[in-house]
Amino acid sequence: MHQPAIVTADIYDVHHAALQVCELQFRSFGANASFFGPCVTLATFEDHTPVLAALQQTGNGRVLVVDGQGSLRIGLMGDRLAKFGADNGWAGVVMNGVIRDSLGMEDLDIGVKALGTTARRGWVPIVPTNDIALTIGGATFNLGDWVYADVDSVIVSRTELDLTISPAAPLSYPDPQQ
Repeated sequence: MHQPAIVTADIYDVHHAALQVCELQFRSFGANASFFGPCVTLATFEDHTPVLAALQQTGNGRVLVVDGQGSLRIGLMGDRLAKFGADNGWAGVVMNGVIRDSLGMEDLDIGVKALGTTARRGWVPIVPTNDIALTIGGATFNLGDWVYADVDSVIVSRTELDLTISPAAPLSYPDPQQ
């Protein structure tokens, strides 16, 4: 689902009073360096099957926010799941956890933010929790909130933001040579 490029720093400059900034240091994967859309939430731990079930649904430009509890042991999504997401119209995935098969995601029309990568997959299914408030990296993501992500950051707003407003003119700094 190709979208116009966004810059989270510029969005923050214009809308800072209405935003929360996720403080986690994510890596970016997939062909789309930036993405945005309404949020769907999911909590799981070291089980990729709830992520698969979500991405097999029609995305309609939404962003799947997954709280994998920060586990770096087990990949919660790979290239096959990312392809389901791209084919089903998901704008992106924000993963408080790790992925696998990152090279296979490079050309997929989806954006993915994750803590890192691993080769390991999970084998034990759990019962996930869907559509609940998730607090990740100091930001709270609720079903229907708007998520905006680029290579620098993930930010969240309770409502859709007007992206046509430009940030104020850049700050000018005195020339230290003068």
